[in-house]
Amino acid sequence: MSIVALGRFQFAMTTIYHYFFVPFSIGTGLVVAIMETMYVVTKKDEYLKMTKFWGNIFLLSFAVGVVTGIIQEFQFGMNWSAYSRFVGDIFGAPLAVEALLAFFMESTFLGLWIFTWKMVSPKLHVTFMWIVTLASSLSALWILAANSFMQHPTGYTIKNGHAVMTSFSALLKNPQLWYEFGHVIAAAVVTGGIIITGLSAFQLLKKKVGNPDFYKKSMHIGLLVALFGSIAVLTAGDLQMKALVKEQPMKFAATEGLYKNSGDPAAWTLVAWANENGHKRVWGVEVPYVLSILAYDEPSGSVKGMNAINKQLVKEYGNRNYYPPVNVLFWSFRIMAGFGTLMLLVSLLGLFFTRKKNQLLYRQKWMLWILGLCTFAPFLANTTGWLVTELGRYPWTVYGLFTIKQSISPNVSVASLLISNTVYFLLFTGIGITMISLVVRELKKGPDYEEKLDEEEKRAAKIDPFDKEAFE
Repeated sequence: MSIVALGRFQFAMTTIYHYFFVPFSIGTGLVVAIMETMYVVTKKDEYLKMTKFWGNIFLLSFAVGVVTGIIQEFQFGMNWSAYSRFVGDIFGAPLAVEALLAFFMESTFLGLWIFTWKMVSPKLHVTFMWIVTLASSLSALWILAANSFMQHPTGYTIKNGHAVMTSFSALLKNPQLWYEFGHVIAAAVVTGGIIITGLSAFQLLKKKVGNPDFYKKSMHIGLLVALFGSIAVLTAGDLQMKALVKEQPMKFAATEGLYKNSGDPAAWTLVAWANENGHKRVWGVEVPYVLSILAYDEPSGSVKGMNAINKQLVKEYGNRNYYPPVNVLFWSFRIMAGFGTLMLLVSLLGLFFTRKKNQLLYRQKWMLWILGLCTFAPFLANTTGWLVTELGRYPWTVYGLFTIKQSISPNVSVASLLISNTVYFLLFTGIGITMISLVVRELKKGPDYEEKLDEEEKRAAKIDPFDKEAFE
């Protein structure tokens, strides 16, 4: 095991684990904000119960997201210090804005939302939650501004072997930023809707479930949010993939398992397997015309294969291997797109089968099981999506400027990486088990738990501390 391989594994592990909770918290935060808005508009207590119940699960995801985010930041100094020196002048500005503006705004107003339930008006209180949701999105924007530079460098010059920013506005105008931001936020919306839907379905599957109407209405809101997000994520993803044809053709060809130039029209490969060492496809099932339609919105046009692109890159950047891990990218893309389509169909059919005239879904356990198991779908889709984004850039950390081998810290060893990988793995496993157990605990409490606590507090306030009842 090489230092580079171990360093990449550690960064992948920390990033993927952290990214489990980024769309989780952004998406559930949005759903909670919608629920509280419905309470403010309708004055119905059921929406207040929803806000508090699902708000507790949102808070858990937010807390774990912060912890894992801090761990991820350690990576830049631990294993990738050469990379940090190279892009530090570029990354400093967006990451500073993210920390000093977006995250502080997010955490400040989240604190106000948690501790001011009975101190401010409902309208002001729900405003706090909307600001938290907006700040979470802004936080993602600034982080993606840094990541988009890695995908498509812009607004920079090279001085003394380092990338130096020449235009902050160019960083924000980077088209890759807006493709990524639209895709990530839309995926977060889907994640929030599906999680609320899936957890509600698991609750309705219980033999003795308290307040089933609560979960049915929660599920309906979750399905609406998931449907809107699914349409948005498919649209954003389509735009982003079309941009790759020009900006990162090797990544696009790899996601299609295309070694040789396609014909005109280009056929889309449904399933395939590649011999990565021999740079050729072993087998595959193709669908005529579809790749041309996906790439160019018309049933004509050819797509360059990886062999031709590799020759171009060798001429442009020097003699090295520019082939990314093709099988991983090919299947990751299909898992991402497949689960994205599944969530669109599930949300659409779920709304159809829960309409007032025929609520078939609630009477069929197998349908509830499908919705419940879909709770895990956005995590798989989000993870494989990021694998496509990051692995497809191989061998670059900053596309065309800085390679992975150049980026590793000069003072790390195999032993230190093995130890830190083991520690991080055990830490993440412990955090994951704790997170799941706390979510299950909140689900077991049920939506009436907060109300019971309020009643107990009122009862305790009325008891004279010197009365005998106070000691019972």
